This record gives sequence, C-alpha cells and structure tokens, in this order.
Amino acid sequence: MAITSANQLELLQTAEAVAREKMIDPDLVIQAMEDSLARAAKSRYGAEMDIRVKIDRKTGRATFTRVRTVVEDDAVENHHAQLTVKQAKSYLADPKVGDEIVDEVPPVDLGRIAAQSAKQVILQKVREAERDRQYEEFKDRKGTIINGAVKREEYGNIIVDIGRGEGILRRNEKIGREAYRIGDRIRCYIKDVRREPRGPQVLLSRTDPQFMAELFKMEVPEIYDGIIEIKAVARDPGSRAKIAVISYDNSIDPVGACVGMRGSRVQAVVNELQGEKIDIIPWNQDIATFLVNALQPAEVSKVVFDEEAGKIEVVVPDEQLSLAIGRRGQNVRLASQLTGLDIDILTEAEESQRRQAEFAERTKLFMDSLDVDEMMAQLLVSEGFTNLEEVAYVDLDELLSIDGFDEDTAAELQARARDYLDAANAKALENARKLGVEDSLVNFEGLTPQMLEALAQDGIKTLEDFATCADWELAGGWTTENGQRKKDEGVLEKFDMSLEEAQNLIMTARVMLGWVDPAELEQPEEEAADDEEAEA
Repeated sequence: MAITSANQLELLQTAEAVAREKMIDPDLVIQAMEDSLARAAKSRYGAEMDIRVKIDRKTGRATFTRVRTVVEDDAVENHHAQLTVKQAKSYLADPKVGDEIVDEVPPVDLGRIAAQSAKQVILQKVREAERDRQYEEFKDRKGTIINGAVKREEYGNIIVDIGRGEGILRRNEKIGREAYRIGDRIRCYIKDVRREPRGPQVLLSRTDPQFMAELFKMEVPEIYDGIIEIKAVARDPGSRAKIAVISYDNSIDPVGACVGMRGSRVQAVVNELQGEKIDIIPWNQDIATFLVNALQPAEVSKVVFDEEAGKIEVVVPDEQLSLAIGRRGQNVRLASQLTGLDIDILTEAEESQRRQAEFAERTKLFMDSLDVDEMMAQLLVSEGFTNLEEVAYVDLDELLSIDGFDEDTAAELQARARDYLDAANAKALENARKLGVEDSLVNFEGLTPQMLEALAQDGIKTLEDFATCADWELAGGWTTENGQRKKDEGVLEKFDMSLEEAQNLIMTARVMLGWVDPAELEQPEEEAADDEEAEA
C-alpha cells in the first residue's frame, strides 16, 4: 500500500469508498490516512521529530511538515522538536514561548513494511470510528423495541443483525422454548448499550418486563397517547404475566382498552410472547385494593398491611389457598413483583389459630402480672388491651366502660400494673448498670430501662456509643440481596421503635455531644417547608 506513489485523487476516492462502505464520515478516513503517513514519516526521519501530514481535501496532495515549538532556554528536552527563543530568532522576527516553527519536508516513499504499518493504522482508526458511530446510534434507542434477523448462534446466545450493527440475545434473555434458525425475523427489547474495548455491545432481551410494556404501547393507541399508563409489569417469561394499568380518562376502561375488541390487542402480544398468559389488572392507589386485584382469580377475605416492613398478610378462604398461591407459587410471586411487597398468604383457619394463640398469650400475661383470674384477663384482651402500659396509664373511664368493672376494680388494676412496671423497670436498670451502662446514657431522655438493658447487652454503654449507631441498627429494617428481601434485626425493634424515632434519638445524642450543629438540622427542615409551599 504505497500511498504516496498512488495518484493523489485516488487517495480521496479511496477515502470516499471506505467511508461509504463503513457508513462513517469521509473526513475521519482522511484523518486516519494523515496519522498513518505521519507515523511512517517518523520512522524515516526519526521518532523524536514532530512530523505532521496534511492531505488537501480537494486535490489529495499530501504535505509533510516538521513542527518545532519555542520553549524557555532551560526547558529544552527534545532538540529535534523544541527550540530556545534565541535559536528561533533565525526563523521568526520576534519569537515567543509557545510559538511553532513549521518547515516543509520532502514526502516519504513508503516501503513495504511502512505501507503495511500505515494500512494497519488506517484500519484501526476506521474501526474505532465505526464503533463510535454504532454506539451513538444505538445508545438513544435503549428501552425500545427493535426488529432484526438471526445471524448466527454462539454458545446458546443469538447474534442478531439489527441494521448498522449486531445485537446479542443471551440465553437467559430468551423465552424458554423459543428456537431460531439463521435468517428468522426476531423482535427484541434493547435492554442496554455498552461501550466496550471490542466494540459497542447492544444487549437484547425478550424476557424483560418492559418488553411486554413496549409491545402493549405498540398495540394500544391509548397507551402510546398517554391516556392509559402501565404502572407495573411482572413476568414469568413464556408462562404467565400480570400488568397493572390505569386510565386518566374516566370514559375509557383501561382493562377493556388493553384487551381490545374480542381480545385482538392482547392476543397480538400473547402471540409475540409465544402464548404467555397475561392478566390485565386495574391499578389502584390503595395498596390493599391493588393487591386484591393482583391476586385474581383468587378471592381475598382480609388484608393486613405492615407499611414499615413492606410486608402484607392476605387471608383467603381455605378452598382458595391453592388458587391464590398458584402453580409452583406463580400467582403470589407475580403479585409480589407487581406490588413490590412481601406477601404472606394465610387461610382463614390459620389466621383464626394465630388470633387464638395471641389471645391466650395476652391473657396469660395479664393473669401473671396483675394477679387476676382468667375471666378478667380475657375481658381486658377482648377490649383491645395488648400490654401492661396500656392498662397502667389509660384513662380510668376506659376501664370503667368494661362490663363488670367498678371504680375500685379499675383503680386496683392500674395500681397493680404500675407496681409491676416499676419493679420491672428497677430490675432492668439494675441489670443495665451491672453490664456497665454509664450515667450519660441512663440520663438520656427517650430510653426506658428495658431499652438500656437491651443496648448494654449489645455493647452500647455510653452516649458516644449510642450516637454512632445507625437508625436501622436500633429500629431494624429491610435490605435486598440478589432480589430477595432480608430482615435486619434492630436492638430496640422489640420495643416497637420506628426508624423515624431512632433517627430523632440519634441526632439528639449527636447534638448533645457537639458532633452536629443544631442550625444544620433546622436548615433542611426550612428547605423542605419552602419546597412544600412552592409545590402548593
């Protein structure tokens, strides 16, 4: 590839042809040629020299120049590419540091090895330009559906021709029973576009929940127009899926619009997904109502929602249990993905047994601590009393409202409850002090003796120890690992301490220790108030 010996116009024609073939800017090809010629010239004139090549875009003439930069007298590191101000006066009338002196040098006639090296530089530059063009083209199409043709299969992964590039459909992104032959047309969801050393990687998927959402957007004009919104999607690819929709136009039924006339719209999506059964569910802002809808076709008797833990208990009739759980737990698993909650399903019989166990446990608590008979303890539990604190400090009128309770009985019960609590508090405080709890923590407002004992057992014995805790370490919390929600036990969780209460106690301790300026705490609150006013 002796470029300099070729016709000058042929150089431009070659660049034009390569640019057309690779669908890149011709100027990038010419720049690659300039770089390759400059590298070849350096091998001839010396690697220390700054040799530059410029190809005229009209005539194709290549101009070789040597560039030297003017530097301070004591800053010369390369005599072939740098000059002092004094030396530069031979070329410039008033040279300054940073000026460049450009001399034209004779063009080099490339030998076989130099020509091969130049060719490699050009090919490398063209490949890089092609990769950049592919990345720029596909990066903005992430999250959309693309049509392509199966090109080949590599280790179970499908390589898809998507026009100006290739996409890869990995084994785990294929719907289980699908099989493809070379040349088959395929529709995929662009899950991600990554820039990697070997070139841009367009990662495709047919199992992603958003693939189904995009298919519905194509089939249902109301979704495309924004009248109906897809709020959540959960899939067991190739088997079953649930999709939650809401309509912002009261005259349009979101479920009916997605199903279509005689099921035409949903059937088009089902056919694309190889017969995947789809449940279309009306979305509701009320979590309990939404969950009842999500568990269809099973009937739900009762829903108990623990918002802080992100867990929900669902009670179903005994005969509906298998339907609610579904084959291999599919129905409840999809409902859990759809709502983002951990769902525990109980039968009415199981819930009844649990209630009876709780009733018996609380009855025994009142019998042992208040020294009352079983009937009186059961009366307290039946009226909604769950612990001794409620009995000890509730308004006396609430106890008097219980059938058979007179003023003397109510007062005696409260006195016994307070005595029991005082004795328990004194014992807990004594144990905490034995474990080494210091007065700085004992005198800290907001912690009961039982809390101090629990903290001491966990090694938290000073106010400084307490102030270094995180809120979840005290109140507990939930973390997600590998898609599974994991419970983090809190030291004070058994005392029904919320995350917000834990945050307030910890920040109060830090302020008392001088670790935090109270003004810094007030500022975010003021900003939040301003934001609320602005939104209003």
